[in-house]
Amino acid sequence: MEFFENLTTEGPPLPQRFADLKKEICVDPDAVVHSWRGVLKELESATKEIEERGSEVILQVPYSDIERGLSEEQVQTLKKTGVIIVRGGVPKEEALAWKQSIKEYIAANQDKVTGSPPGNIVFYELYNTKAQILARTHPALIATQKYLLSLWHTSNPDSPISVRTPISYFDRLRIRPPGPSVFTLGPHIDGGSIERWEDPAFRSCFSRILEGGDAWRQHDPFDFSPRLDANQDLYNAPNQCSIFRPWQGWTALSNTGAGEGTLRVLPMLPLATAYLILRPFFRLRSDLAAGVRQPSDIPLDADAWVLDLNDPAFPGSTPGKTQAVTPETHPHLRIDKTVVSIPRVQPGDQVYWHTDVIHAVESDHNGSEDSSVLYIPAVPLTERNAAYLRDQRATFLQGLPAPDFPGGEGESRFVGRVGLEEIEHPDALRVLGFEPFGYKSYMNEGERRAIAAANEILGFRV
Repeated sequence: MEFFENLTTEGPPLPQRFADLKKEICVDPDAVVHSWRGVLKELESATKEIEERGSEVILQVPYSDIERGLSEEQVQTLKKTGVIIVRGGVPKEEALAWKQSIKEYIAANQDKVTGSPPGNIVFYELYNTKAQILARTHPALIATQKYLLSLWHTSNPDSPISVRTPISYFDRLRIRPPGPSVFTLGPHIDGGSIERWEDPAFRSCFSRILEGGDAWRQHDPFDFSPRLDANQDLYNAPNQCSIFRPWQGWTALSNTGAGEGTLRVLPMLPLATAYLILRPFFRLRSDLAAGVRQPSDIPLDADAWVLDLNDPAFPGSTPGKTQAVTPETHPHLRIDKTVVSIPRVQPGDQVYWHTDVIHAVESDHNGSEDSSVLYIPAVPLTERNAAYLRDQRATFLQGLPAPDFPGGEGESRFVGRVGLEEIEHPDALRVLGFEPFGYKSYMNEGERRAIAAANEILGFRV
C-alpha cells in the first residue's frame, strides 16, 4: 500500500527557498503574466471540447495504421491529447491465454505471491511470468513502441539516444475484481513533482513555457534532448521509475469500459502542461480567497489571480511524491470535466499515454468481470536506460523483482517461472538485453553513440 499512499498524501509547507526559486525562474514577470492569461483563455475552449466530446477526443487506431504509419491528422491529434489506443495487434484469444496462464501461475505459487493490497491482491508483484515475457517481446508491441518513440525527436542531433530502439521495462500486472477499491489513484503525473522546477535540467524541458509571452505555444513535449539529463527524483522517493519512460502504457487482458476500474486521462497534453508549469507563480487575490468554501467557489477569471513570487508553495508538489492535481490545487483544469475515462478496451488492445499526461484510475469497478492489464511502457535506448537494462537482466535470470521495485526473493522459488531458454527470437532477446544492438544506415551520430555505449554497458563486443 505504500506506493499508493505515496501518490495521495500531502506533505508539510515548503521552505522559503522555494520562493527564492520562483524569483530565479521568473526573470520577466510581465511576460509570465501574459502567458498565464493566454493559457487560461485557451483552457476555456479546450475544456468545452472535452465536455462535448468526452472520450471521443482520444485517438483510437487499428494496429494496421501503426504498421503503415499514422496520418498527419492522427499524429496531430495524438500530440494534442497525448493518449492513444491501438487495437488488434495482439489477437484477443492470445491475450486471454496470457491471463489464464498468469492465473495458473498464481495458483501454483499462492503461498509465495505478494502484492497490494495484502489479503486481496489487485496489483501483483510479478515480473517474470511467461505471459509478461511473451507480451513484452510480442512483435506488435515492439513495432508499436518503435513507432510511438519515433514521433519524438532530438533538437540536438548529438543527443545520445536511439529513438527507434525500444527496450523492455519490467513492471507489475493488475487483476482487479469488480467492486470498490481500497485505494484511490487520483489525478497525478508520475516522474517527480517539485523536480520540474527545482532541477535545472528538468526545468529546461519547459523553458518555452517559463520564457513568458506567447512562447508557451512553442513548447515541444516530444523533444528528447532536454529530458536526457533531467533528474526526476531529487528526494529518493520510494517506488520511482528510474529510467526515462516517454510513454507509459499497458496492454489489456480483459474487456473493460468506463465505470469498470479503467484508466482516466486529461487529454490536452501541451496546454495542461503549460498551465501546470505556470500555476505556482500565481495565487487567488486575497479579497476573493476569503469567500472560497469549496473548489467550485474558486473564481477562474484571469483578473482574479495575481503573480506572487513570495509564496514558497508549489500546488500539488511535495518532495518525494508524484505531482498531484486536484480541484483545489489546479482549479482552471476543471478536472471534474476534463479527466475522462478511456474508451472500452478489449483483450490485446494497447494503451499508451505521454509521460506528462495527467492521469488517474477509477475508484469503483462496477463491471461484471475483472479489469486486468500488463503494465508495459515504451522505453528508448539511452545510456542510463541501458544500465538499468543490465541490472534488470540480472534480476530476471535470478527470478528477483525488477530493480525499481520492492526487493526480497521475488519469484526465485516459483514453479513455472519463465527462463531464458524459452526465449528464442533475436528481437525478443534484444529488447531484454541478451543480444547486442545493431547500427542502421539512417542513424545519426547521437544514435550511434547510444548504441555503442549500450553494447559496452551490456558487455557486448560489437
